[in-house]
Amino acid sequence: MQKTIFVVDDNDVNLAIAKEVLKEQYRVLTIHSAIKMFALLEKVTPDLILLDIEMPEMNGFEALKRLKASAQAEIPVMFLTGTADASVEANGFEMGVIDFIIKPFSPPVLLNRIKTHLHIEDLIHERTEQLKKTTIQLQHLQNAIIFSFADMVENRDKGTGGHVERTTKYIEILLNAMLESGVYIDEICDFNFESFISSARLHDVGKIAISDMVLNKPDKLNDNEFEIMKTHIMEGERIIDQMASRTDNVEFLQNAKLFAGYHHERWDGNGYPNGLKGMNIPLQGRIMAIADVYDALVSERPYKKPFTTAEAARIITESSGKQFDPALINVFDQVKDKFDAVKQMYLQE
Repeated sequence: MQKTIFVVDDNDVNLAIAKEVLKEQYRVLTIHSAIKMFALLEKVTPDLILLDIEMPEMNGFEALKRLKASAQAEIPVMFLTGTADASVEANGFEMGVIDFIIKPFSPPVLLNRIKTHLHIEDLIHERTEQLKKTTIQLQHLQNAIIFSFADMVENRDKGTGGHVERTTKYIEILLNAMLESGVYIDEICDFNFESFISSARLHDVGKIAISDMVLNKPDKLNDNEFEIMKTHIMEGERIIDQMASRTDNVEFLQNAKLFAGYHHERWDGNGYPNGLKGMNIPLQGRIMAIADVYDALVSERPYKKPFTTAEAARIITESSGKQFDPALINVFDQVKDKFDAVKQMYLQE
């Protein structure tokens, strides 16, 4: 498929020469002004723009500035100029132009410069696509490893089957609803959602250090046993710190540590291990607290029957401002039916 080149110049001779030189290898559209170029850009996206600097109405620098501020900023631009001026060239390169062609241009020079730059653009695009593909593959591999590790930890706790995957789905639901309603939008708008959600799978990783006698006790824990159970928070942070010391995937493990370290804090300050209150609790902990408690309520344990999803939703809502962040509970109220759907899906499996 032929590549498309815009040649923008107010001189008919320059346009005719450029078209004659390039027409056999490229689709060439000649345009008499930058104003008309922007009108055409609404319908056609070229692979390269040859842009004259000295033009009436809007000169090349003004047009380049406008282009770089638009959604089509990645289109490569070569300046056409009648003079070789070092300061003009320096300004152009600083603004993002890829090359200068001196007029009147030599047909072989023009053709070779264009071939070279388009070839470079093709290589950049190819490498970028390869990098994207590799990144996606690594993300899938990371998710698979994290899932397997979290599943191994969860399998030690006989009473929490499916907890990790359910809470992960609850968090995804909450995050999407937060995005739609604008709740904590400044914090979440820059999140890599896939990585953020996947990191939540490690929130209970510290349970691997808890003895089976405590972890799988068929009755409620006594005070001493509960203190032992609480240590899964610190153990989780320690394990994640060990992971972080061996990798450069900082964002993923930072989120994982915040999920692990703060999901038992309470909005009113009566949680553990740090007794943090309100907004002092990291957002990861406040989100996970809702997902974690909801799943605990609707799940059967050796020492209790499961609550219905309606009962669990009521308990969660009534704990707004006490155990949970009121702004997040407002979001939860909007999507509690989706939480119920997740639970019902797992009941059918």
